[in-house]
Amino acid sequence: MGQTGSGGGSLTTHVLDTATGKPAGGLSIQLFRLSGDSRILLKTVVTNADGRCDAPLLAGDAFAPGEYELVFAAGDYLRGQGVALPQPAFLDTIPLRFGLAEAVHYHVPLLVSPYGYSTYRGS
Repeated sequence: MGQTGSGGGSLTTHVLDTATGKPAGGLSIQLFRLSGDSRILLKTVVTNADGRCDAPLLAGDAFAPGEYELVFAAGDYLRGQGVALPQPAFLDTIPLRFGLAEAVHYHVPLLVSPYGYSTYRGS
């Protein structure tokens, strides 16, 4: 988790399913860089069986201070787990916007259930 490239900064995430108490494997996440009115898709990843990404979302030369957004496909994940969600689902896609101010390690986890979520700056 603490891997960084030559640029010194990195971004990682993981997702925990708080309804089951287990990692949320197979959840799709999009990473965007925000610049003014622009929203640029940098990558799409899917969490592994441990609810983590196999590599940092940003590291080395790809890391730059600025504003970013992670979009978690929570509804697709929950439906894939057999959870009967109402239509429309209370939570479907969960966007998290945050700023990276310096070239250090940032960890932005998501704790999710069908009717709530939380996040924090982890280590």
